[in-house]
Amino acid sequence: MQQMSVDSRKRPSVSSNSGSFAVWPSSFRRQPARVLIVEALPPWWTETSTVLCDALDNFFALACSLDGPCRIPLLSLYALSRQQECLLPFVQVRGNLARLHSCVEELRSIPGEGCIRGAARGGELLRQAVLDSLQQFKQYIRHTSTGNQANNNTSVEVTVVTGQPGQGIVRQLEMGLKDADLVSLKRLLVVQTYSGGDWGQDTPSPEAALYTETDEGLMLGTEVDLQRVENSVFAMESVLKSWLQEQAGDREHLHLLLPSPTNSPIPVCVKCDMQERLISPALIHLTPNLGMDTESVRHFLPVTKSLANQSPQPQRLNVIKALRADGVCESVLYGLPLLIRPTTCWQLDWEEMETNHNLFHALCHTLRSRDLFLLLQVEPVQRSTAGNSGVCSHYLLQPSPSLTLLLKPVVSRELLLPCSLPGSTQDPAPDAMHTVQSCLTQLDEDIVFNPVSLSSHLYQHLRSRGLLSKPRYPYRSPQNQSRQLGTNSKASRPALTLLGSGGRSPRAPAPSRLEEDDNDPSVIQ
Repeated sequence: MQQMSVDSRKRPSVSSNSGSFAVWPSSFRRQPARVLIVEALPPWWTETSTVLCDALDNFFALACSLDGPCRIPLLSLYALSRQQECLLPFVQVRGNLARLHSCVEELRSIPGEGCIRGAARGGELLRQAVLDSLQQFKQYIRHTSTGNQANNNTSVEVTVVTGQPGQGIVRQLEMGLKDADLVSLKRLLVVQTYSGGDWGQDTPSPEAALYTETDEGLMLGTEVDLQRVENSVFAMESVLKSWLQEQAGDREHLHLLLPSPTNSPIPVCVKCDMQERLISPALIHLTPNLGMDTESVRHFLPVTKSLANQSPQPQRLNVIKALRADGVCESVLYGLPLLIRPTTCWQLDWEEMETNHNLFHALCHTLRSRDLFLLLQVEPVQRSTAGNSGVCSHYLLQPSPSLTLLLKPVVSRELLLPCSLPGSTQDPAPDAMHTVQSCLTQLDEDIVFNPVSLSSHLYQHLRSRGLLSKPRYPYRSPQNQSRQLGTNSKASRPALTLLGSGGRSPRAPAPSRLEEDDNDPSVIQ
């Protein structure tokens, strides 16, 4: 993972309304390849097969449709049932939905009933699958690398999904891979699914207990994690969507500079990493757009077939829920807000306009007094080609002290990325607390924020850039410039030929000024 400002690349913008270019950060260029190993062993596979396959179907539909930087360069999938089977060798994810969907259907077809060969046999199959995936990855990199061209994706992360007790699986992997070549393995994650009543039950089987009683100091040279998730489609989607996020790297993302304390001239630097909270709808090509176009009122209005001289139909938003204002996280809101105010359309008569104004005033007052937001859903304009209801977007309506409302797009489940928000149960260190408080006392505190006090120097930048660039349209030269040219501007005119009347021959043309200037040494050629 590299700094986002380094080596940016230009790609065509995804917006159909603009001809500009979007600059994608190259920080995703070192995303690791992914290997998913699914333990399809009875009796756990009977409970987890439908959930996992539905989550894979949803995730692949999203990942294959994303524009922008490549987030999953390569993917491979293994299934462990009565034997180890590679259902999907390493393939690129983007634009490969048909092949990935067929792989999921093949995974669904694995029976959920059968004999159990024991944890020792299952551990051997798991070990072989991990080693085989690493070998396949090395061969893929060797064949795709050309000459001296270095491949940025030189590491792989392996995720094992199991319904067995996770601690026993981790110990099996540690014992089975302790002497293996794991140079290309960046991370090994064991995901244990559990039902609601199974939380906290992690009792290994007798065979797995043999591994847990061995040397406690045994550790692999790579990172092995255990993650317990609920056996639900949304929980499994969250595990898979973590692949879309930029992986932690060898450099922090930003430096937060606090004003220096009174006794130090050096500013206090807080080093931070950044994380995406959601997938931008702008990365998904949809018609109509998935709530991304709030840049202007024209973009927000529904796209319908109408005559050029007709105004577009009003957008219809259904109020589906009231929300407590303190229960809405700002991280799930995105896009540019739009101000909502009572209409002044001239086609309404005065009585209707007054009634509408009173309703709007009452709505603003009620929401503000009760500290409520409204959740809105856009009525789909058209149905999808598959016959299902069309894609719909959601918005949040916020009150304000004035007679206006604020409309903001809100993210849906499909675009949410996993995010852990750990709470702190301990007080900060006294030294750090004193340093931060000393820094913040240097700042001016405003009761009300006024954005007019901020200047980005945009006017100066646009003016200097526009004056240095070539004009788009030709313009007429100033008159004083043509006057300074004097005879040179006249010299460029061709001589006129005078035709005589009747049958007389034409007169000889008068000598042009150009010929005179050729003999005049004072004229600069």
